[in-house]
Amino acid sequence: MVNLTVTGGSVILQSPVLPVMEGDDVTLLCKTKTTPSNLPAAFFKDGVFIGDETTGHMTIQHVSRSDEGLYKCDISGHGESPSSWITVTDKHTTTPPPTSTFPPAFTSIALPPPLSLPLLSLLSCVGSSCVVVLLVLLVLLVRRCVHRKPEDEDEPVDDDITYGDIQISTNRTRDFKPEPETIYSSVKSNRPAAGL
Repeated sequence: MVNLTVTGGSVILQSPVLPVMEGDDVTLLCKTKTTPSNLPAAFFKDGVFIGDETTGHMTIQHVSRSDEGLYKCDISGHGESPSSWITVTDKHTTTPPPTSTFPPAFTSIALPPPLSLPLLSLLSCVGSSCVVVLLVLLVLLVRRCVHRKPEDEDEPVDDDITYGDIQISTNRTRDFKPEPETIYSSVKSNRPAAGL
């Protein structure tokens, strides 16, 4: 557990720095900088008195979300400590990792157990079968695309056909009637005829 020491005067309150899980116990330590520990201290949460401890240690058992808040302590004749915030988080259902004797720089990583030989051979057979099926499908698809007739040959070409509405009619000639008065005239020219 990592503790936080808040100093501002002659009285010090030590409390957890990291969030505390629900159900865990939390110990608060109230001491002075100059005199030995184990002095009686009064503890406060959010400004409300929560108890006196003759040794300067207060343990909050089985903390819950309601225990989250701002804590401080007071040692009679020495003064009051600065306030310190304690955070409570939900309890996780996972088990904590096993403790290791290695230093933190050499933490070991747990590897999954190796696969058994029958399981490994079964997985390789299934994987190989899937690869073969995919290859066969790919070959069939390529053959179909290569041997496919062009679309122009499959269907007759309709682009050159033009449809129109044609009507054939015969021209009738008009019957010309002679005009009632016909005038005949002659044209006389004053030019002498050449060569006469």
